[in-house]
Amino acid sequence: MDLIAARMNRISPSATMAITAKARALKAAGRDIIGLSAGEPDFDTPDTIKQAAVRAIAAGETKYTDVAGTLALREAVAARFLADQGLSYAPDEIIVGTGGKQVIYNAMLATVNPGDEVVIPTPCWVSYPDIVQLAEGTPVLVPTSQNNGFKLHADALEAALTPRSKWLILNSPCNPTGAAYDEAALRPLAEVLLRHPDVWVLTDDIYEKLVYDGFKPATIAAVEPRLKDRTLTMNGVSKAYAMTGWRIGYGAGPRTLIRAMDKLQGQSTSNPSSISQAAALEAVSGPQDFIAGMVETYKARRDLVVDMLNAAPGLYCTRPEGAFYVFVSMQGCLGKTSAGGAKITNDEDFVVALLQEHGVAAVHGAAFAYPGYFRISYATSTEALREACARIARFCQGMG
Repeated sequence: MDLIAARMNRISPSATMAITAKARALKAAGRDIIGLSAGEPDFDTPDTIKQAAVRAIAAGETKYTDVAGTLALREAVAARFLADQGLSYAPDEIIVGTGGKQVIYNAMLATVNPGDEVVIPTPCWVSYPDIVQLAEGTPVLVPTSQNNGFKLHADALEAALTPRSKWLILNSPCNPTGAAYDEAALRPLAEVLLRHPDVWVLTDDIYEKLVYDGFKPATIAAVEPRLKDRTLTMNGVSKAYAMTGWRIGYGAGPRTLIRAMDKLQGQSTSNPSSISQAAALEAVSGPQDFIAGMVETYKARRDLVVDMLNAAPGLYCTRPEGAFYVFVSMQGCLGKTSAGGAKITNDEDFVVALLQEHGVAAVHGAAFAYPGYFRISYATSTEALREACARIARFCQGMG
């Protein structure tokens, strides 16, 4: 009898984690490595948030909380949804998880039956298809086009929906492309969904505060209130508040769904860390002005990276509306050989050779269900980004 369950064969290790670990190992061995593979802000968590955690420890707030999170945090999250998106939720329509990933995982496991389909526009975050498959569902990957800014078309959504469709997952701004949806882009998708009343929507808005050039992001439950009763709106503190290690995400949706997710969470992790919840309470209810400074820094980095990579032979990228990633076409390098002798037959060959020969860690596009591209994160110092892009250019210039 096999020890490992068959379900584990449906999933793969996280490609972003794998390349980050490889880069870390090379750096530990003494190599000069610039890591652009991890989706983690290089900013420190603001002091006001850290001090809220210290106060919670001093006050003895170190016990179990409600599985779904403290009432105070859920009320603060509700207030943040109302202030930012105009969405009204009661505290019992909100669940707090150990990171946004757990919220998504709980939603899929609580609702997806074997054979149910989950529509996922690609390029997509690496974990969506694997989470669906763990829930014994079927990911339906719908490619978007760089010419359309990597956004899902209403016609493509309509064509992807079947009687087995259970969910549509929308990520805006998107990891890995940085593409974001405004109200005009969401309206046609909402009209399709209104014609399919059994399809639910999970909207992952974890990067929604990190947008540039005056872009106004929207979320589908606010754009079309008739979809609110079958939408789970997910967000968290990891990206906008530079709190990745605190592991707090949250979702808001209909009570029936939230109760099911709460039941599942109660039999897995139970409540998120009480200390992290205290910090998250300060994050979502405290001063928000520091985010604008982060956004300005990210914008300058984005422009630097886009301009430098578009000047490199064989590469092309669009200017993303949000998040802190650039998704770069390397198709002009296919079929070539690097200066170190690596044959570039696909995007994975490209990123492996780039790491080995020039010490820059990036993630290949196939990891995001979109071959022919690679993703870099510009959530690192401007100096490191400038050097990394110069190395990437030299790598491409050395190909023959």
